Amino acid sequence: MVSMAQPTCRPDANWREFADSASFARMRAQRAEMTRAWSQRVMRATGDTSAAAATRNLPARLTAAGARGLFTHLWATGWGVDRIFNARPGQTIPSIDLGCEDYGLVFRLAENRQGPVVRVTAESQSLGEVPVFNVIGEIKGSEKPNEYVMLSAHFDSWDGASGATDNGTGTITMLEAMRILKLAYPNPRRTILVGHWSGEEQGLVGSRAYAADHPEVVSGMQALFNQDNGTGRVVNVSASGLVDATGTLAGWLARVPREITRHINFGFVGAPGGGGTDHASFVCYGAPAFGLGSLNWDYFTYTWHTNRDTFDKVVFDDIRNNVVLTAMLAYLASEDPNMVSRTRANIVSPFTGRASTWPACQTPPRKSSEWAR
Repeated sequence: MVSMAQPTCRPDANWREFADSASFARMRAQRAEMTRAWSQRVMRATGDTSAAAATRNLPARLTAAGARGLFTHLWATGWGVDRIFNARPGQTIPSIDLGCEDYGLVFRLAENRQGPVVRVTAESQSLGEVPVFNVIGEIKGSEKPNEYVMLSAHFDSWDGASGATDNGTGTITMLEAMRILKLAYPNPRRTILVGHWSGEEQGLVGSRAYAADHPEVVSGMQALFNQDNGTGRVVNVSASGLVDATGTLAGWLARVPREITRHINFGFVGAPGGGGTDHASFVCYGAPAFGLGSLNWDYFTYTWHTNRDTFDKVVFDDIRNNVVLTAMLAYLASEDPNMVSRTRANIVSPFTGRASTWPACQTPPRKSSEWAR
């Protein structure tokens, strides 16, 4: 068992609402001490001098020592929800994730030498190198076919559940927006593309490969709109660090009906995306690529890379809102007589307050041996 057992699987919000303040404080102090003691225990077991290195190296050390499998747990701090993060590249024995409550039960039985027995059936087969792909759709431009408006989402999913909000919702948003555009705007001024990316979860592999392979799209890009972070209606938009693009993007948003934009906070200039989602693959070249940030819906606690990212979490009214917004932005970008300016702002780190550099483009891996993550 390679993870710390939580002292309680009640979320802190539940403790904060119902517990005596002293009781809540004692629980938090107990958890902090257990975390410290667990880190020390793992470092002693591995001989590493940092908790991060010890946690990273523990599975390999146990594998080498003859372990048959590993039980892991990474609580996402909500009711019944785990992050599925604990498998390691190159590991040849299975990692089995147990929920917070089950992991705590088995851990206590083992710690107290009560001999718990767990039967696991884990079958897998190494298939070697298997090709993966992006899915690209196109509505050819009638006047400026070599200038591009692109819709963007990734269709690969984290393996803890079905990936409904990461990023099934983004994918169906872009599919539906393209359906509407094809029906209502079949002869756009500029070419409208949609990219459904593979390998986003492994480091933006699909979108980085596409950007590297299609410099004509990057150089001719009028705008890219990417949606990734969950099922909620879009509430945050910025110009990705492009000074003059701020006015252009604000002008487009001003022409979208208020019932669609009334929720949106527009970030003046904003900062270039350095990673984490696919528009960063184009921002690094200086292209006008914009993220459409969604309302939280407890995304990071309950669905992002967890065992709860399932179909029932989809909020279709919010997705309809995002579809209409995306289709309208694509239309306005296509019809705009002017190309979006690529003048970059002077970037200042929000963490240090010091001048920072524009994100550098990364070479996409083409086979698993080149994959660094």
